[in-house]
This record gives sequence, structure tokens and C-alpha cells, in this order.
Amino acid sequence: MPSSPWGSSERCLLYANMRDYPLEKTRDIGIVAHIDAGKTTVSERVLFYTGVSHKIGEVHEGEAVMDWMEQERERGITITAAATTCFWTPTEDRAGGVKAKEKEMRINIIDTPGHVDFTVEVERSLRVLDGAVVVFDGVAGVEPQSETVWRQADKYRVPRVCFINKLDRTGASFEKSYASILERLTAKAVRIQLPIGLEENFEGVVDLMKMKAYNFEGEHGERIVEIDIPENMKSEAEKCRDELVEKIVETDDVLMERYLGGEKPALAELRKALRAATIANKLVPVLCGSALKNKGVQLMLDAVLYYLPSPVDLPPVKGVNPKTGASEERPASDEVAFSALAFKVASDPFVGQLTFFRVYSGKLEAGSYVLNVNKNQKERIGRILRMHANHREEVKEIFAGEIGAAVGLKYTRTGDTLSVEDTPVLLEQIVFPEPVISVRIEPKTKADQEKMGLALRRLADEDPTFRIKGDEETGDTLIAGMGELHLEIIVDRMKREFKVDANVGRPQVAYKETVKATAEAEGKYIRQSGGRGQYGHVRLRIEPMARGAGFEFVNAIKGGAIPHEFIPAVEKGIKEAIDKGVVAGYPVIDVKATLYDGSFHEVDSSEMAFKIAGSMAFQEGARRAQAVLLEPIMKVEVIVPEKFLGEVTGDLSSKRARIEQMFARGGTSAVGDSALKVIDAKVPLSEMFGYSTQLRSLSEGRASYTMEFNHYEEVPKNIAEEIISGKRK
Repeated sequence: MPSSPWGSSERCLLYANMRDYPLEKTRDIGIVAHIDAGKTTVSERVLFYTGVSHKIGEVHEGEAVMDWMEQERERGITITAAATTCFWTPTEDRAGGVKAKEKEMRINIIDTPGHVDFTVEVERSLRVLDGAVVVFDGVAGVEPQSETVWRQADKYRVPRVCFINKLDRTGASFEKSYASILERLTAKAVRIQLPIGLEENFEGVVDLMKMKAYNFEGEHGERIVEIDIPENMKSEAEKCRDELVEKIVETDDVLMERYLGGEKPALAELRKALRAATIANKLVPVLCGSALKNKGVQLMLDAVLYYLPSPVDLPPVKGVNPKTGASEERPASDEVAFSALAFKVASDPFVGQLTFFRVYSGKLEAGSYVLNVNKNQKERIGRILRMHANHREEVKEIFAGEIGAAVGLKYTRTGDTLSVEDTPVLLEQIVFPEPVISVRIEPKTKADQEKMGLALRRLADEDPTFRIKGDEETGDTLIAGMGELHLEIIVDRMKREFKVDANVGRPQVAYKETVKATAEAEGKYIRQSGGRGQYGHVRLRIEPMARGAGFEFVNAIKGGAIPHEFIPAVEKGIKEAIDKGVVAGYPVIDVKATLYDGSFHEVDSSEMAFKIAGSMAFQEGARRAQAVLLEPIMKVEVIVPEKFLGEVTGDLSSKRARIEQMFARGGTSAVGDSALKVIDAKVPLSEMFGYSTQLRSLSEGRASYTMEFNHYEEVPKNIAEEIISGKRK
């Protein structure tokens, strides 16, 4: 049996009452960024400096504590979000290296993946976190995936601080990276640190709030030495400090008035104002360092304590009372009724299913019963665990503002609300994107076939962006996900965790269908030849809806033209027709079906007849409403040396790409090409299979690209004909 990532540890800190750390001294933060920005390396340093681990686990050596999955360690990437708890005292409050206990705070950290295939991990983590540290590569600055995670954080209004990492790399530029944040993400970013030196000369940081400089000494940079600002940086530091103070006082009327009167604000006042502005998303503090070289991480932790919110600094969580439909609020307090959101389900070989949840209000005891509000099911909380990266601590009770995992929940899935039975509340759900790619999967043996069903169900419970569908014509199983890597990891996990061997087909694009116009149609299913007949007759109106709206069914029957008991059967028939599609067998999306008329027979009408009539009417109506095929369009960014620019753009154009912009990027490639160009383009996914090999051959291996799903778009007529006829997959 594999060793559990949650195996017990003697080092677990057992607190009899976890309110040793009041809510004001708790921070729930996520570390988010694009791929290869250094999130896991930052997390590993945090674990080391806070004393959770005594050895720094390097990602490139496959030893990172936060990357506990075998697949993560082999590939050097983060796949699943890992949660941990640690404790930190601000650097300036450590007297002679001894922690000042009263200043110590608790930080719950979630390290998230950067790869766009695992966007679900970032989405659900940001939904339950109070703040985030956004990490950037000091060479690349803002990348496409940085924009994606930033938009996700905007969606959930998460306060952020930025950490420009890797300033020791060749080609690193703090100013260019900062400028890319201002230009591409937010104009609210403010520098609160400056680097001392760059590339191989990177030595430390200047703190603009205190106007002091810091070096990091010792084998792992654990000794922070306060020094004076270097002479050659004083004028620049003064200028940046004035700019920073101006931006902070602009957010506080009292400070502004005093500042205009010639009074200089004290450090404590500036911190207080910057904290309030960060929590209100009016400012975003920017820090710098190099996690790999052990510089700047401790000061980043200080910034988390100083500027990011505790649960009590944020407005109460909003929800809906399922009994009355009225909106309700739940403040972050132990004294109010319990409410929590399940944001992740994970399989554990020892305890079965772990359900991660964030407690918003109240407290929860192990062994008690809660209500799953979404499913209206009572659930028993068997055990409550607190996560420490790759080991766990069992607790009797969990309080507001904490993140934990429960053992024993049968019905709860990602996005479900848990609350007390007598005062239920339904919290805002998490919306996940639709899969864009699918593959056929076939078990190798009869034994594999039996195990495969269970394995796929387990994996689908864990991952809301992973879907399973049976092909009725061939009897094959189709699995769908967010990208090739996503499905590759799924198949790898089936093999390792569930011992299922399977043959995997070629990746296929997950096309969709929709309608462009409004149309009406009639569906009749009448069989009245002797004995018991069948009679179902409906009239439908089919209308297009905005992208991403999904499916809506409206019952507009007046005067009992169709009895009430047959209406659900009509809806069921329409949903079946939607799944089957009308153009080429792909699901129909973003459509509204209104049932406005029909007729019934007192004897012969049945649910079955109305279900078939509903399906027929929808198919007919969708054809009349100009049903079209949609394909996923990917946002592609190619970084290419200038000498190969022509070949790469020509190749993209042949792939039906829309090239949106080209610009120069500072720095050099791995092989020393000085002039690098960046191409931003929108390309259909069907044209991008095998692109990495193509790109390598076009550029002698010097170009690289990133790709993420952007939107669905209508397929050109000639391509659609090929898909419908089966010539194109």
C-alpha cells in the first residue's frame, strides 16, 4: 500500500484549544502565480523559516514537501493544491532570536498549481481564502497565466500582495516586472521594497516603509541583518518612498490632510493605512526577492501579517436561507451558527475520502451531525483533521476562520455548503469551466474493466472539471478534461492508485453546439392503434442565450393545456436531446427552451410520450434556430527569437490563428538569444495538437509557448462540414 501523504507525525503541534490563536491573529492565504514562477519554492522556504520542516525540499530534486504526489515529484510541477498551517512572528518583534509569543500569528497556506490545466485548484482555493500572495518571475514578469489567476482573484475580491521572485536570474529586472504588473494587471500596485543589485549581484532588499536595507546571511538566509541603504541607492529610494507615501495617504482622508499640512506620517500610521487600502483592494503592495537563494521570504511573511486580512477584517459571508429564499449573512465568529464550504475532495488510501472545508462561522465538533444544504442530506463528521502539508493532526473541534478536512462525508462534493440543521444557509457556489478536450479510454483486461468504473467515479468526485461519458454507439468510455496534461495525469493516477491498465486514444476536441436564432417547433408522439396508446404533443420556443449561460427551461403553459405532472417529463426529454446534440452529436449549450403550448389525451397520455415529444420538438426547433458547431479557442503566447519570427507567425497563420499583438521582451533565452519576441494569438484547439514538436523544429528548439482556454467560437462552415462528415476529429 502506498504511504499516505497525510501520514501522522510526531511533530504535530497539539493545541488543546485552538483559540490560542484568536481570529485577528489568523491569516488564510494562497500562493498563486503562473507556471514556473516559484510558488512551491516560496512555500518550501515558508515551511522552513516557520519551523514546520527542518530541511528545505527543492522542487528540482523532487523533494518538495508541498508537492507530495508521485506525479508532482517526477515532473517538478504542482498538480493539486496543498494546505498547511504554520506560525510566524514579525521579524522586528523577535528579541534576540526569541519569539515574542504574544506577537505570533497563525498562517494557513494553500500552495496552488500554475499550469492552466489545473485551473480548478486555483479557482476553488481563491474562493475560500482571505488573501493571496501573487508570485512573478523577475525575468518574464506578467505571463498569460498570471492574468488568469489575477482575474480569478478579482472575481472573489481577494486582497493581494505581489512578490517578484527570481531576481538572481540572468535577465532579471525588478522595474520591468513592476511595469508589466502596472500595465497588464492593475494600476494600484505600489512598491514597498527595492532590490539591492540584480542577477548575480542581487544581495538583499530595501524596505521603503522603514527606509532600511536588509541582507540575508547564514546557510539558508535565516539571519536577517539590518543595514543602511547603500549610498548609490539613496536618491532612488527617497524618490520611491515619496511616491509610496503619496499613494498611501491618498486612500485615507485624515492622513491626506495632515500630509498636505507638511506633517510626515509615522510608520505605524502608514502601515495601518496601507493595510486598510490592501484589504479594500485599493492598493497592492509589491515586494521582491529570490526564494531559491533564500532572500526576501521572511519579509514577505511579515507583509502577509501586516497587510493581508484576518477573517474578521472582511465583510460577513453572504448566503441564502434555503427555506425562505431570503439573503443572510454569517459573521466570522465562534458564537454564531456553524457554516462552511467544502472546496475539495481527495482520496486517501488509509481513511477513504477526505473533504476539505473552510469554516466561515461557528465551530464544529468531531462526531457531530451537519446538514449538506445543497443535497438536503444529513452528514456525520467522523474525524476532523488539520493539514500540515504532507502530514495531519487530528483535532476534536474546529473554529471559524480555519481550514480543515473531514473524514466520513458520503454525499458532500466540491462547492457544497455545510451548516447546522436548524438554521441552514446556502453559500455562493463555485462555478467551474467546461472541459475542452476528450480521449477514448479502453480497459486492457476484464479485471481492469471492473476496476475502471470505480476509479473514474472516484476521480470525478475529486475533480469537477473532469467528466466521464459513455459513447452509446460504440460502447466506449470518453473522458474529458481541461488539457492533454490534465488527462495524462488522470490516466497515470488510475494506473498507480487504482491499478487500472488502459489503452488511451488520440485526444479529441470537445466541440459544442448552440443556436443563433429564435424558432418555434412542434413535437408529436402519437401511437393510437388498438389497446393502450401513447399521446404526447408539445410546442416549444427555442432561443439563444449569452455565452456561458447554460440551459434554461421555462414552463409557460396556461390554462392546463398540458397537465402539470407531464411538465418534468418534457424537460427531461429536452435535456436528453441537448446531450445528444442536433448537428454532429455534441452537447448543446447556451439555449433557452420555453414550453408554451401542447395538448394531451385523457387516457393515452403518459410521461414517456411527453418525454419523446419534448425531445423531438427540441431537435426540430434547434435545426430551425440555425444550430451551429462551436470550438474551443485557446489563448496562445509564443516567445521566439527574432530570427525565427517569420516562420513561427507563418505557421500560426496556417492554423487559423488571429495574431493580436507582437512585442519585444527584454532578457535573453536559455541559449543566449538577445532579441526575444512575444506573439499573442487566439488559435482553435484542434490546430494545436503536437504544437510543441512543431515549434521546436521551426525554431531549432529555442522558442517556447503557453496555452490556455479562452472561449468557444463558431466553427467556419468548411471545417464544420468536415467534422459532421467525420473527416475531422
